[in-house]
Amino acid sequence: MPNDLFRTADLFAREHKLSRSAMITRAVQEFLNHHKTEGVTERLNSVYAREESHVDPVLSKLQLASLPKERW
Repeated sequence: MPNDLFRTADLFAREHKLSRSAMITRAVQEFLNHHKTEGVTERLNSVYAREESHVDPVLSKLQLASLPKERW
């Protein structure tokens, strides 16, 4: 870790009354949470490239017919 980043992180931890370890743990957890959904679209596209993904027209018509009529 570059010295200036380390010093800034250390100062932040002290100002927020956190141990350096606690601050780093939180930072890593936030990073992982932020990135955990990466690749979902690519994986779904891969699955649907191999599998049929169309809706049966009869089923679609029945689903639409089952919806209550709404006034706009």
